[in-house]
Amino acid sequence: MKLFGVLIMSLVIGGCASMPEGVKPVDNFDLNRYLGTWYEIARLDNRFEKDMDNVSANYSLREDGKVKVVNKGFKIEQEKWSSVTGKAYQVEEGKGFLKVSFFGPFYGSYVVFELDQKNYDYAFVTGNSRDYLWLLARTPEVSEKVIDQFVKKAKALGYETDQLIYVNQDKNR
Repeated sequence: MKLFGVLIMSLVIGGCASMPEGVKPVDNFDLNRYLGTWYEIARLDNRFEKDMDNVSANYSLREDGKVKVVNKGFKIEQEKWSSVTGKAYQVEEGKGFLKVSFFGPFYGSYVVFELDQKNYDYAFVTGNSRDYLWLLARTPEVSEKVIDQFVKKAKALGYETDQLIYVNQDKNR
């Protein structure tokens, strides 16, 4: 259950509803279309996902209108799955800016700053600082074109793209 908890606490400590300077959430964001499973393709390394592969997140609508978030990944060294469930809500309708919580009233930023608006096939996501960066996709693999676009945009925004981890999405697990 502790898999993503450190992430959320780090985001909360750094600022509950903030985002890195120069980063803007996408417009015309349709939360209902965003629901479902997303696979982690690349990330900036962090201690809560260290040595993990097969990382994914599933978003579904709760009865109260908030979003149920289930993050899971495979801990390579321990050879076991780990998951955590939280909740999120959209800060402003039509914007790719959410707050997410895995610890009661403490919320961290979840900013979708690039999105395949046509098919919702991939998303570029950050937290409240440039220490957090993810390329998410609906499938376990994406084209080199999408990866190149991600790296180019993230680098232009000041992220340390030379530090990216490309996540193994082993279909056999």
